[in-house]
Order: sequence, then C-alpha cells, then structure tokens
Amino acid sequence: MPPLDVLIPVAGLALLDTLSPTTLGVSLFVLLSGARDIARPLFTYLGTVALFYFVLGCAIMLGLGAALSHLSHLTDSPATGWFMVALGGALFAYSWVMPTRKRAPRRPATLRTTTMIGLGLATGLLEAGTAFPYLGAIGIMGTAGLTATTWAPMLAGYNLMMVLPPVLLYVGHRLFGERLRPRLDHWREKIDSGSREAMSWIIGIVGVILVLNGLQSTGLDDLLGTR
Repeated sequence: MPPLDVLIPVAGLALLDTLSPTTLGVSLFVLLSGARDIARPLFTYLGTVALFYFVLGCAIMLGLGAALSHLSHLTDSPATGWFMVALGGALFAYSWVMPTRKRAPRRPATLRTTTMIGLGLATGLLEAGTAFPYLGAIGIMGTAGLTATTWAPMLAGYNLMMVLPPVLLYVGHRLFGERLRPRLDHWREKIDSGSREAMSWIIGIVGVILVLNGLQSTGLDDLLGTR
C-alpha cells in the first residue's frame, strides 16, 4: 500500500487527467458518429491510449528509478525536491501566458479497428510530451522510491481512471440513446472551442501540485510550519 502523501496527489492528478480534451473529443465523435457498432472502435481507441501510457509510464519509472538511485549516491541534499519546485513553478507561470487559440480534437476518418489503434498511438505519441498530470504523477512516485510492485498497480489504476469518463459516456449513450445526443453535442462543441483554455488550467494545477510535493521533499514545509 503506497503512503497517503503519494497516493493522494497521484489520485488527484489522475482525476485531472480525465479532462483530456483529445480523448474526450475523439470519444464524443465516435459516440455521435451514428455507426451501428460504436463499442468496438471506442474501446479499441481507449484501450490503445491506456496501454500506450502504461508502457510509457513503466519505461519512465524504470529509468527515473535508476537515475534517482544514482543521484542518491552522489548527494544527500534535497535536490530532487527543489527541481520539482522549480518545474512546478515554471508550469504554473506558463499556464498564465500560454496561447489559448482554438484547437479542435483530432477526429478519425473511419472507425476501422486499425484506424482507431493508429489514432490511439498518435494521441499518445503527439501528446506524451505535454501529458503534464501523468508526468507529474510519475515524478511523485519516482521521488517516493516506491517498489515496482507498488507503482505498477498505481500506474495501471491511473490509466484506467484516465479513460473512465468516455466509458461512462458510452454507458449513458447505451442507456438513454438519442435523448442524450443534444447534451453530447453541446459537450463536443465546448471541447472543440475550449480545449486550449482547459489545458492551461490543467498545467497550472499540475504546477501547484508539483510545488507542494517538492516543498515536502525539501523539508521546507516543515520548517515554515514551525515558525
């Protein structure tokens, strides 16, 4: 069982990652496509995205663990914590100045299985570098020194939570059918027009979480609390 000071911020970042404009936008497009079989393309896409990020997270965790282990032999200073503070501060500052031009989520030309797999891989490859909540969660788990038997299930749970909203939308679509369509259309329009603004909020929140965790790693939060 991971400690609460790791589990709580990682769970918070996972909840934040459920707001991914691209994943939600593609999922809504599939649900509103009018195709007779929407379960196969939707779950193919979501499964590909989740699997891609899980494998990526495992690769980063293994490399990050080795790097932090090497760092611990070089210095006993809380350098990693200060790095997280600096990175979080930079992300928070960037969230205020990043451009918020409209960017519609990518949409598949067809709903074939191979197309949806390719789209899932493209989503991961193109957005991995800006997946700030996920990278922040990996950084928190890495600096906590968790074993693979602890962080691997956490990564799996993170990715399942990340694709949970589209699954719930699919369930709602199955239960309510056309009665839910106006609401889905409205949500898709909101995502199309506000994806960049939503991303700025996500980046800012991730920055704050990283700063707070970094301060905890440096011990500065305890020092400030005693004064």
